[in-house]
Amino acid sequence: MRPREKLVQTGLHPLNDQELLALVLGHGVRGRGALRLASDLLAAIGGIHGIARTSADQLATETGIGPATAARIVAAVELGRRTLQRQPEPRTRFANARDLAAYLMPMYGASPIERFGVVLVDTKHQLIRVRVLSVGSSNAVTAEPREVYRDALLAGAAGVIVFHNHPTGDPTPSRDDLALTERLANAGRVVGVELVDHLIVGDARYFSMRERGVIQ
Repeated sequence: MRPREKLVQTGLHPLNDQELLALVLGHGVRGRGALRLASDLLAAIGGIHGIARTSADQLATETGIGPATAARIVAAVELGRRTLQRQPEPRTRFANARDLAAYLMPMYGASPIERFGVVLVDTKHQLIRVRVLSVGSSNAVTAEPREVYRDALLAGAAGVIVFHNHPTGDPTPSRDDLALTERLANAGRVVGVELVDHLIVGDARYFSMRERGVIQ
């Protein structure tokens, strides 16, 4: 049974990764149907998690996947990611880094593009707002203390938790990450807004500068 027919008869849930991807592809290429093409792509990229971490340019280099098909794939992944981008209820309290990581990782942990954002909290570490401040490339993102604390001061926040993702899936901080954390902590002391934590999220893992003692 073809994936589309199976979808009509049974719904989405029984479809496996190969069948779902075949539906996104829409068609195959000469000598390879959509199912075979989907199977080959999943094997080459590393499954659906690999696809979620791969850019359109990289996907387009795979045999049978051109720019248009690659665009459809990354658009489907992004739509799925956006369904998770809900704002927590105002005054939600993230008790620890693990709670916040559990909120952030589904949205950003497998992203092929690096994103830098800020979680603004009040004196009780209750949520005011979550906002992405900048979007970078597959290996870099820029973040300036003035942008972080301008947002915090305008919102009347007592503290900020900054976060970004590593597209490699490995949340281990780089030297630049550690240097940025120090700059942000120093700037926070000047403006009177606490840097509560700097969280790096990866594929089902996270690194908390507060938990690891980088921020005292």
